[in-house]
Amino acid sequence: MKKVSFLIMMIVLSASTFVSCKNNPEASKEKVDESSSVAGEHPERKGPPPGGDRKGPPSGDRAQQTKTLEEIGGYKIGDVATDFSLKNVDGSMVSLASVENAKGYIVTFTCNECPFAKMYEDRLIALHTTYAPKGYAVIAINPNVSVGGKESFEAMVTRAEEKSFPFPYLADEKQEIYPQYGAVRTPHIFLLDKERKVQYIGTIDDNAKSPEDVKVKYLENAIEALEKGEKPNPDFTKAIGCPIKAKKA
Repeated sequence: MKKVSFLIMMIVLSASTFVSCKNNPEASKEKVDESSSVAGEHPERKGPPPGGDRKGPPSGDRAQQTKTLEEIGGYKIGDVATDFSLKNVDGSMVSLASVENAKGYIVTFTCNECPFAKMYEDRLIALHTTYAPKGYAVIAINPNVSVGGKESFEAMVTRAEEKSFPFPYLADEKQEIYPQYGAVRTPHIFLLDKERKVQYIGTIDDNAKSPEDVKVKYLENAIEALEKGEKPNPDFTKAIGCPIKAKKA
């Protein structure tokens, strides 16, 4: 008898619950939403989940240099750059004075892993191929070089071999050179004339992501101006790339 009474009671409770949910669709919806949440699904959410992994480099606005030359405190247009002696990937020491028949120097602060630096590697190779015979060689400097990891000197050697860099790729191991220049991004370009006077500072061109869509070749225009005995115009643009990583003291 007790078992029969218990079964009858359960049937009555189930029937009342069914009627309650039928008459209150919102209650039913809440149940569905709760189960979806547990499963990690969000029926009303559109697009990717917040905080999801972003693919590719950051947008130009976030990658653009924010400080002025005065705020950075490095070289300004017309300043004479101090020479340096840094270790090249081939083990030799390279300075500006060691570059033969120089009419100028394309000093470029870059690195192995920054997406922007990678996007400009082929363009730097092309620039060196075109302008080194005219006296304007690319001198690439890595300000992020570290002990071990993807920015180590060994990794620099590997990267230079993979890309067949025709120009020196130097390690600013003590991070003494990039602050003198005022480099803040990779890549960051400093075009010097024969007397090592800074004639142009900034980015290579106006489209990091697509060489085919470049409309203004700032660096090439600056070099051509020097070739004509003129001053580059513009002589400054904001560098676009990854922030240089200063080592902790």
